[in-house]
Amino acid sequence: MPKFIDAHAMKDLVGQVIGSSAWVEVSQERINQFAQATGDFQFIHIDPEAAAKTPFGGTIAHGFLTLSLIPLLTQESDIPRPAGIKMGVNYGGNKTRFLSPVRSGKRIRGHFKLLEIDEKRPGQWQQTMEITIEIEGEPKPALICEWITQFFV
Repeated sequence: MPKFIDAHAMKDLVGQVIGSSAWVEVSQERINQFAQATGDFQFIHIDPEAAAKTPFGGTIAHGFLTLSLIPLLTQESDIPRPAGIKMGVNYGGNKTRFLSPVRSGKRIRGHFKLLEIDEKRPGQWQQTMEITIEIEGEPKPALICEWITQFFV
């Protein structure tokens, strides 16, 4: 259950890891659905036989699939939410690095560090979060990014 705090109080959390998500499985079915939605049918994502012959040893999730799971990981996290939030929108990213492939069937989770939060105009806030997506049992994360979100209270 998320904890709600005043948006102004979130400024006190800048520089801190403010939460982590639950584990989420990246199944082959999810990878196939992403391929269908995006038209990215590269064999390393959807052909287990051919992908088994690569250094990956099997199919892997699209990097953009991993990135697109940020809203789900956020929803499944314990990070504080601004009290009275009406909506939030993605604003973009400053940096994104895909560091390790997510193999089909692996579980991932997000860790969230608040880098910056500013009130752009009354009731409209912009936050920059460093998000690290960990792969269960792997030494390196799947990705690290700085993601910018705006929310309205």
